[in-house]
Amino acid sequence: MQTSQPSAHRPKDHSLLEAYAVQNMASNDEMLAPDGTIKPVWAPFFEHLCGLSPEELGLRFSRGDQYLRDAGVLFRQYDETLSTEREWPLSHIPVIIGDDEWQIISKGLIERADLLEYVLRDFYGDNSLVTSGQLPAKLLSQNPAWLRPMVGAGKQGTHLLNTLSFEIGRGPDGKWWVISDLIEAPSTVGFAVENRIAMGRVFPNFFAGANIHRLAGYFQGFQQRLMDIKGRSSGEVALLSPGPMNQNYAEHSYMARYLGLLLVEGEDLIVQDGKAMVRTVAGLKPISLLWNRLPSSMFDPLELDSESMLGAAGLVEAIRSGALKTVNMVGAGVLETRALMAFLPKISSARLGRKLALPNIATWWCGQDSQRDHVISNYAQMMVGDAFSTVPLMSDPHTTVMGEMADGSHDQHLADLLKSNGHNLVGQEAVTLSTTPVWHDGHLVPRPMCIRISMGRTEDGWAVMPGGYARISAGDDAKALAMQRGGKVADVWVTSRTQVKTPSLLSTSKSTVTRSLTHALLPSRAADNLFWLGRYVERSEQNMRLFRAYFARICDGADHSDIIPAFIRDHLMDGVEPNAAAIAVRFGEPLGLALQSASRISDRFSPDGMMALRGLVMDAKALEGQQVPLEDAPVQISRLLRQVTGFAGLVHENMYRSDGWRFLSIGTSLERAANMCDLLSACLSAEPSSGALDLALEIGDSVVTHRTRFQIAASVSSVTDLLALDPNNPRAVRYHITRCKAHIANLPSQHHDHHMSHVARQILLLETQLATGAPADISPEVLTQVKQDIWAVSDTLNSYHLA
Repeated sequence: MQTSQPSAHRPKDHSLLEAYAVQNMASNDEMLAPDGTIKPVWAPFFEHLCGLSPEELGLRFSRGDQYLRDAGVLFRQYDETLSTEREWPLSHIPVIIGDDEWQIISKGLIERADLLEYVLRDFYGDNSLVTSGQLPAKLLSQNPAWLRPMVGAGKQGTHLLNTLSFEIGRGPDGKWWVISDLIEAPSTVGFAVENRIAMGRVFPNFFAGANIHRLAGYFQGFQQRLMDIKGRSSGEVALLSPGPMNQNYAEHSYMARYLGLLLVEGEDLIVQDGKAMVRTVAGLKPISLLWNRLPSSMFDPLELDSESMLGAAGLVEAIRSGALKTVNMVGAGVLETRALMAFLPKISSARLGRKLALPNIATWWCGQDSQRDHVISNYAQMMVGDAFSTVPLMSDPHTTVMGEMADGSHDQHLADLLKSNGHNLVGQEAVTLSTTPVWHDGHLVPRPMCIRISMGRTEDGWAVMPGGYARISAGDDAKALAMQRGGKVADVWVTSRTQVKTPSLLSTSKSTVTRSLTHALLPSRAADNLFWLGRYVERSEQNMRLFRAYFARICDGADHSDIIPAFIRDHLMDGVEPNAAAIAVRFGEPLGLALQSASRISDRFSPDGMMALRGLVMDAKALEGQQVPLEDAPVQISRLLRQVTGFAGLVHENMYRSDGWRFLSIGTSLERAANMCDLLSACLSAEPSSGALDLALEIGDSVVTHRTRFQIAASVSSVTDLLALDPNNPRAVRYHITRCKAHIANLPSQHHDHHMSHVARQILLLETQLATGAPADISPEVLTQVKQDIWAVSDTLNSYHLA
């Protein structure tokens, strides 16, 4: 159905508009026309915004922020000593661009992408740009981003670039300029999707009815492109990430889930016989295509940066041999070099016979006399920085903005610096960016912004994602766009005059390959983290039960030195100090370690599970730091226990019964069985009259079961039978050994003969011992040996599947 865009006008309730316009009189603004009226493309949204009260807007903004927290979308804030996770700084007002203007932008970016493909192939091929004099030789020979081992690695007939991003800004004249080319590992696509989902929570009614282009169609095409590059190879398609300490790991994890890719880190990979392989619980499996999100120099410590701990040795040779393909050529980051921007206009004229439709910010390399002299003559309008850096000049805190230096004595210093070190420096025009509205303290304020746009190849050529995300300055300074400097991000809406398609990634691709999820590839690193996640959560629960039992007795009038409190501390809690804070650490630390393990496998862990675990960790930390009244301690810990058991139920009942679920369950069962051996061994060694047997039933959550089954007071025989040998009690040692045996039997085998694996033999012998034993056979010494056998199973499992 055809709909017409409204003409520029002033809305009925224009109090928001008047305050905004007064602040924005000297700027080129995305929302306001020069005469102060709302641009037609913004008018419907602004009308909707004016119809919402400040209170309702606050609730809606909170809804979007809550989604991002629940989804684990965070950014990592760095300082000189450490890095911390901070909330994603979403600006809740979108940037809106009309479809007609977007098509012009897209056409210009496609032209630029094709030119960059040509330049990259030349850099690692014939090098005609240097030999013909279009590019100084120093820009390659002295450029750390140009990787000599990759020369000749680009195969003819294949594309070296299949995805890239650009950062663009609108200048005072209303024209768009490319601020930076983002080739190697830009954070764009995943965060754009998360921003879009969050904004759908903020303005659900408006978004559903507006003709805003959806993003899923772009990912359908890119997903198909990955399959096309992979071809008929039987290997996996994987996304190579630096890991959870990288500021973009949340995006890597999200994109791996969204596109159905295997998320790997350097430690997961090994090159064997010239082929890239991933270490999995089923042994080494081939990788055919890597979407590399590492800096290229870190890709292969054997041929590139020898100090890299992020890549894997031999990957470059696997590329040369043709056994491994990458989405973008390793070494493509050379295209991000600042100095290259000074020569792209000349290269474009020679290659295309015309200027680029979407030029970059005017840039001058100071290694040439004429360009250096221009920078010196126009220093007041210049930014100056490292010529070989790949960080956008506007985003680099080390950039010198000459116009901000009021002291004229800098003139001669600048001239001397550029003449002595000009080949290492570039000058770039200091631009004034357009502004966009941001909600701040209850009203709209204008802030400088730029837009990051992603492109990907499809079978029909380049496709530009119809949207992206905007980076918005923390204040009036156009250089303060980075989140590290307080900047925000906003969703970019591309609106159409006609009804838009609403595609979904749930649509079946023509190359969809059906395979068993039960034995889908599970990297050993991921299995190891799942295994330890199960162990840490179970360890925390056990210590919570000990904590509750201890303080329940103190609240009933017992002294810290009485028999059972002293017994718990000395025999079950390693002699911990008799105070709430010290004992609370015993379950707080394992929960923190559990969260670390879960964070390393966020592509395999549900957002609900992660949210529940984060909540647990926060509540446990809060309890550690509180002065809890003595009588409230058991109540507080009971609340945490309910959260732990709720988390365990959420994860175990909702997780697909894959190998990952099995390793999580094995970790839980081995930890619980070993803890029960410790508990029983200590309690059976104590005097029967001390109350230790009742304590074992209490901590083992089996008081009611014991009363139902035996209808007698706790005895050595009844407690041993219930907590050590009962196959139906989920707190018993035998129950969990039997459970482990079943899980281990269903793990993928690395051998294809009829022989039982060593770990399967170990768990079978242990289960047989417990199944054929009687309560009288179970002594503290036997329980100690069973515990050692349990850890022997763990060690063998680690060497067989997880190492």
